[in-house]
Amino acid sequence: MTNLPASLQNIIEEVKVAFPGEKKLHDMFSQCFVNTYSTTLHPMEDGTTFVITGDIPAMWLRDSAAQVRPYLLAANEDEEIKKMLVGVVNRQIRFILHDPYANAFNSSPSGDRYHEDQTEMTPWLWERKYEVDSLCYPIQLAYLLWKTTDETTHLGEEFQVAVKTIIKVWRTEQDHENNSPYRFERETSLHTETLKRNGKGGKVAPTGMTWSGFRPSDDACTYGYLVPANMFASVVMGYAAEISEEVLKDSQLAEECRILGQEIRQGIEEYGTIEHPFYGKMYAYEVDGMGGYLLMDDANVPSLLSAPYLGYCDFDDEVYQNTRNFILSRNNPYYYEGKSARGIGSPHTPDHYIWHIALSIQGMTSLRETEKEKILHTLLNTDGGTGFMHEGFNASNPEEFTREWFAWSNTMFSEFVLSYIGKTVKGSPLYEKMNTKE
Repeated sequence: MTNLPASLQNIIEEVKVAFPGEKKLHDMFSQCFVNTYSTTLHPMEDGTTFVITGDIPAMWLRDSAAQVRPYLLAANEDEEIKKMLVGVVNRQIRFILHDPYANAFNSSPSGDRYHEDQTEMTPWLWERKYEVDSLCYPIQLAYLLWKTTDETTHLGEEFQVAVKTIIKVWRTEQDHENNSPYRFERETSLHTETLKRNGKGGKVAPTGMTWSGFRPSDDACTYGYLVPANMFASVVMGYAAEISEEVLKDSQLAEECRILGQEIRQGIEEYGTIEHPFYGKMYAYEVDGMGGYLLMDDANVPSLLSAPYLGYCDFDDEVYQNTRNFILSRNNPYYYEGKSARGIGSPHTPDHYIWHIALSIQGMTSLRETEKEKILHTLLNTDGGTGFMHEGFNASNPEEFTREWFAWSNTMFSEFVLSYIGKTVKGSPLYEKMNTKE
């Protein structure tokens, strides 16, 4: 492949060696692995890196972090790759400082936007759906970049201010009902695209968790405390505490991060679990702090399925395994079985459509080699003849799919294949799992 850095080409060659004779796997991995690098990265004049999602020209804080994550494997030996990743983090941090409630941004103050919504917009904003995970992913990427390369240039004053901004927002949203300035309304017939009660969302009571208006699917939450997003938040507060202590030398900020992370975790364990009559103690997907809860999982990450991948719990944790058994069954309203595949979909896509992202996460969180192998074959056989991953695909006819160019999904497939052969990002829970075997 022309103009592909040797560091990335070397990773492609490693996969070829690990899977001799598997031409389709070689071709698909190569295409998917380089998709973000070759089609979505835009260097900016200020030295930062703008990352489009693929078929949408905007930069999502979540997607952009996930899209570039496997390139961390090359960052130690390739200065240009490292520079690009530093640029992504710095661009994300500047967007957070511009508006911590926004989820997607333009490359310039063009005024381009997905929809004319009733919320506080600026020309930089493509969309302003508040999603807790949008503030988690940049901290995770910044942390893994540091752990992988010892690089700290992205962990300066702007990063420090961004962490303080995130803490302020999450503390505010611990009591959304009384303290939050955030409102979002969209004129639409779809209830998943707008927040009720004049843009405030469903009523919640304080739990220690932090409120989210929308899921990582960009669909509105049914109940305001999105448990997997709070799991991610509790983890990245630990990352931010470590960075504050060791790099920023700010022990006060480190303590604030630790305390908030612990409060969120305590809220999850106290309010975010239920006793299921068949599965036992398990996590709910969303709760409201007043007894309301939703039992399901969504394909988008953070999901309940991704909890150990994110670092919230051990891969063999009992409550997680109970939850996993539930969400990988027909009891999960978004678990589908068809002629070609079985797996988790989303209310964001049509009925009976499974997501490749959820399959990749299922593979990376599995404790059984047979399950991983089966999922790998499913992924290879459901590309719809394109050689790429997609958003959702028909479980009985993979040629029917949504989003032909969806870089996040391609990246997740690449990450699963790499984890399958033991190549994981240093500092990540998968790395720790694979490098602490007795």
